[in-house]
Amino acid sequence: MSRTRTPLLAALALVAGASGTALTTTTAAHAAADAIPCTVAYTVQNQWDTGFTAAVTVTNNAAAKSSWAVKWSYAGDQKVTSGWNAQISQSGSDVTATNESYNGTLATGSSISFGFNGTYSGTDTLPTTFTLDGVTCNVDDGTGGGGGTGGGTGGSGTRVDNPYDGAKVYVNPEWSAKAAAEPGGTRVSNEPTGVWLDHIAAINGDNGGMGLRDHLDAALAQKGSGQEVVQLVVYDLPGRDCSALASNGELGPDDIGKYESQFIDPIAAILADPKYASLRIVTTIELDSLPNLVTNTGSRATATPQCDTMLANGNYVKGVGYALAKLGAIPNVYNYLDAGHHGWLGWDDNFAAAANVFKQAATTSGATVDDVQGFVTNTANYSALKEDNFAINDTVNGTSVRQSKWVDWNRYADELSFAQAFRTELVSVGFNSNIGMLIDTSRNGWGGSARPTGPGPRTSVDAYVDGGRYDRRIHVGNWCNQAGAGLGERPQASPAPGIDAYVWMKPPGESDGSSTAIPNNEGKGFDRMCDPTYTGNARNNNNMSGALPNAPLSGHWFSAEFQQLMQNAYPPLP
Repeated sequence: MSRTRTPLLAALALVAGASGTALTTTTAAHAAADAIPCTVAYTVQNQWDTGFTAAVTVTNNAAAKSSWAVKWSYAGDQKVTSGWNAQISQSGSDVTATNESYNGTLATGSSISFGFNGTYSGTDTLPTTFTLDGVTCNVDDGTGGGGGTGGGTGGSGTRVDNPYDGAKVYVNPEWSAKAAAEPGGTRVSNEPTGVWLDHIAAINGDNGGMGLRDHLDAALAQKGSGQEVVQLVVYDLPGRDCSALASNGELGPDDIGKYESQFIDPIAAILADPKYASLRIVTTIELDSLPNLVTNTGSRATATPQCDTMLANGNYVKGVGYALAKLGAIPNVYNYLDAGHHGWLGWDDNFAAAANVFKQAATTSGATVDDVQGFVTNTANYSALKEDNFAINDTVNGTSVRQSKWVDWNRYADELSFAQAFRTELVSVGFNSNIGMLIDTSRNGWGGSARPTGPGPRTSVDAYVDGGRYDRRIHVGNWCNQAGAGLGERPQASPAPGIDAYVWMKPPGESDGSSTAIPNNEGKGFDRMCDPTYTGNARNNNNMSGALPNAPLSGHWFSAEFQQLMQNAYPPLP
């Protein structure tokens, strides 16, 4: 993990430690907040031989402001190369950071945070004097007077290896109320689920719903004195999900500037608020997009013009890199990048290629691999966690399981084996060795009366696999509102080697897409894969879709599906 350094004005003392020179303060460093016009915390979050990443938090204790400018000077040759949440300019050693159009308001007692990357040679000497609109500030160390960060792991600027260990996970009250209103729903209504930020208006809350700040405030209320994880799904790339229509987004293929300034920047500004520094904020980054660049482009039978466009313009890679850099600059944010699922990337010609595309995105637009804490698989999908009744290396009468119609030469039979192996591949291409994997188990239980109790007959490899597999989909490429699915393993931390947690990132009961075309203002199209009468395409080998009938738009509540998920839960519900 990266080293963190925070300079403090007033009574300062230099101490040498194992991780280098640090600055600490005596108790004289803090005066009463009403005597300090402003406080500034300048933190070096990551540092290497010729560069660094820094975050700045400014707290205004004077009159409210409609715009602001923070200034400081460097003693060395530091140069700011890129920034976020502020317009940053530099003349010689003097740096000026002014507000963006969306964060100019700075009320009395409120804070704003921004960050930047920089270069240096020799010694990265910390600045010691800061001004806010010409008024000299002290520097807040986050432990008390003048707008502290609230303590906790996030506030210290150092991340733990697994954010789920020893922590509660936020229960979304909106989802919980819908689940509890269903007959039998109280059995699961207190389970934690992901909060989906899948369009710009969701940030502040639309249609009377909770916005991001509302959820973070609710998480603080749930937190108490312990640790609390909040799970966010960040999902609004330009040309989103280029191979599907039900999950298409509001931004066109070329709207990368709008994505950065109107979606990622406002999210980052909220998450960087010191009020939320004690939360462990898990962000799952842009589902279903980067894998499409591997499998649905070029000369492949599954290619689409939309995916070819996104490969050519680079906006998936640029957008993901930007999101990782901006959110990764916030010390208590944990970025988990979407990694599809075994039925998408488990084939030899997809597996390594996907890892390399992910590495490309994680080193673009200011991002580094240090901005990635892990990966998430099976989000909003149905792949069985563990197939117990057959193994990928089994043979039947000399025929490999890989030759069965269901497996179709895939290297992996289930999600757990895929996630663990893909983690090893990701480390091999340059991601940090301590990355962890999340697996979405919200809808992959496949219990109920149809769940096999043992292997299929050995009369043929297909009979053996089909008779024993838990995953009862018609084809592994079917993804929309699947008939027969059930709730999977309940959310839990560190369930298997290399796995940070089983999670319910997709809230059970929320539709994948409508069964028929429904006019809407959410940018959501009609995908025939959600139509139970559809006979398929190249991506599911021209099989029936397996979708439930009468489904609403994606993200809307689907009572019949929720009831099915409870009925077919595995492990079964009490």
